[in-house]
Amino acid sequence: MPKKFVGENSKSAAARARKSAAKEIESTRRQQQLEDEYWRDDDKHAARKQQRKAETEKRKLATTKVKEPVTHIEKPLEENVNRLQVVGEEARSIEEAIAVLSFKEAEIDRHPEKRLKAAFTAFEEANLPRIKSENPTLRISQLKQILRKEWMRSPENPLNQQMAS
Repeated sequence: MPKKFVGENSKSAAARARKSAAKEIESTRRQQQLEDEYWRDDDKHAARKQQRKAETEKRKLATTKVKEPVTHIEKPLEENVNRLQVVGEEARSIEEAIAVLSFKEAEIDRHPEKRLKAAFTAFEEANLPRIKSENPTLRISQLKQILRKEWMRSPENPLNQQMAS
């Protein structure tokens, strides 16, 4: 005859305890949810009033916050041209003085297409190795097409320089 079993199975007792604990937690959660639902305030006017109150409080905080005074000027001061000492150049008339004190602007290039070929070859020599390293599998004609597209947008292009000024 088999041995008599005295007491209860410990594994089944542990399982029952786990199930009852889970059931208890679930019931308390449901009870809490029902209570929250009961006490929830659905009044739109009260919610709007609370929101307005919070906004006004936020505005008050923003206005009461002390603004820092401007301690430095972000733009540097320009040099006073009336006190400017130009070395080497003297002006006897108003036109000469204006010419001396004004910044010499580059004359507008009337024929940029004359410099176009030389500028493009210089651009090509400078940028073709970079494009080759970026695209090692392309043919030279494809590389030159990419180079040409960059040239059209480049500030080194005399035609673009004319448009910029």
